[in-house]
Amino acid sequence: MLMRDADIAHLTVLLSPERLGNLIALTGNVREAIELHQETLAVGACLMSIIATVEIAIRNAVCVNLNQHFGVSDWLIVPPAPFQWKSTEIDKGAKAKDSAQRAEYSKLEPQQKAALDALAYPDGRPVHESHSDRARKRRMHLPVSQGKIIAEMTLHFWKRLYSPDYEHSLWKPSLKKTFPHKSVKRAEVAAHLENIYQARNRLAHHEPVLHARFAETMSSIDYIIQRLGSSVIGPDTPLAKLLDEPIERVLQQAKALHVRLDAYRA
Repeated sequence: MLMRDADIAHLTVLLSPERLGNLIALTGNVREAIELHQETLAVGACLMSIIATVEIAIRNAVCVNLNQHFGVSDWLIVPPAPFQWKSTEIDKGAKAKDSAQRAEYSKLEPQQKAALDALAYPDGRPVHESHSDRARKRRMHLPVSQGKIIAEMTLHFWKRLYSPDYEHSLWKPSLKKTFPHKSVKRAEVAAHLENIYQARNRLAHHEPVLHARFAETMSSIDYIIQRLGSSVIGPDTPLAKLLDEPIERVLQQAKALHVRLDAYRA
């Protein structure tokens, strides 16, 4: 990096001394600490793209499976009895629907928004109601597709479906088919999805995923992509093939970064 001393001083403030603290202590050099910080972010960005693909694959595998299992299109918000979501999933679904409605509401013209008053206020709109309350009540009557709601759901929701809470109501009658090999156990899937979820959260907050945490995350990614939707376990599943090159890339990037970090510790 072609950085002057003044650049280094300014970047230390922008990146924060707290964030750079461990790397400065390790290297004894602010410039090198900043370089390692950027390398760490680059590894994280590559890893995040892999996790994004895994998340999309899990989401769509689950949706195809549960569409068939429930036999209704709105199972996310109104699942058929006797099935019931746990309170955590009910809350996540409501927030996802609201988020989807917000997105659709923002696209409407003023006259289209005003037209929703007939549904939101059949007895007339209160005179002193706030703008935010009026918008919220209007949005509640704005229809959004199941697909738009599903797009708002996070990995937390999808990994929760493999938790013990849904062992008998989802895994045994249906979701086991998303990992069809007879050796795959729900608890194993849940544990590996949890590892991936924790790594994703760290990366989303620009925190490093390195050393043992990196190895654990890559192991969990391998587990999922070599089994999801496949009756044969191995590196030749469609998802594993798709991610083969980016996984090799991030492994090489992480190896080079770990060598640099270990050299300072030596």
